[in-house]
Amino acid sequence: MREEIPNALDGERIDRVAALMTGLSRSVVTDLISEGKIFHNEQSVSSGSSRVAKGDEIEVEVPKIEAEAVALVGDSTIQFEVVHEDDWLVVVDKPVGLVVHPGAGHAGGTLAHGLVAHYPEIVDVGPEERPGIVHRLDRETSGLLLCARTNETLQQLTKALSAREIHRSYLTLVAGSPEAPRGTVDAPIGRSRRARTKMTVTEGGREARTHYEVLETWKNPTPASLLRCVLDTGRTHQIRVHLQAIGSPVLGDSVYGKPDPFEIGRPLLHASELAFTHPTSGQAMQFNSEPPYDFSGALKAFREQNQSAGNSQ
Repeated sequence: MREEIPNALDGERIDRVAALMTGLSRSVVTDLISEGKIFHNEQSVSSGSSRVAKGDEIEVEVPKIEAEAVALVGDSTIQFEVVHEDDWLVVVDKPVGLVVHPGAGHAGGTLAHGLVAHYPEIVDVGPEERPGIVHRLDRETSGLLLCARTNETLQQLTKALSAREIHRSYLTLVAGSPEAPRGTVDAPIGRSRRARTKMTVTEGGREARTHYEVLETWKNPTPASLLRCVLDTGRTHQIRVHLQAIGSPVLGDSVYGKPDPFEIGRPLLHASELAFTHPTSGQAMQFNSEPPYDFSGALKAFREQNQSAGNSQ
């Protein structure tokens, strides 16, 4: 797992930071350091007493035994908006910061725990660690997510996703602007050899295709654009990796992008549209979600700063 150091941990020992990140004991963290499995700004850490600074990146290769999923128990305190529900499926609007399902460093407090609390039958739908989850969103990505309430529905929706019959559209704010106002990034994506949790465009990767359209461009306070991206495939970090590859990385993305000029501090990426055919009724389903306040605030700021300058397109 990889995290950016927040202001609150500026100057802390790296072993303490790694323990806080992962929930592992300090003794386990010490062993990981000696095994070369903790990285500070992509450099292997040799001493737990070294200090970190705000904005640094820490990566920890969490031992598999620590990352194994435990029995998933519902948690009614998890907050998320349900935009549609019926006997077969649920569409939710995931807030920023909510992890979709348990994994390394996130044993509890996930959307999956919240779904089980609201829909107990989902605990038996699909894999134990990700019950009912048809597709995923990154922790800091907001927006629409599709979940199944029966195993048959999960199978049908998973098949539709593989057949590219589920439409997923995203809004994102990026640095600069692509050379063409619309286009397709068709480039395979795989794990980076330098950082295990990081993805990259690589010849040996899995097929990945992202369509994009430039909706607005600005010059102030820094060259930037609003893009709509549509996925043909759903690889890990796909939009973020593809936009970095064409020179228009996502603003606020500390891993693949560039800092946003308003210091929002998270990738400005939002799953805004979701459309599919209901697997039971055959009805065409379509949902839209407005970006959260931080994304909307950045969008408003760009428009206001460029309206007065007369250079918004």
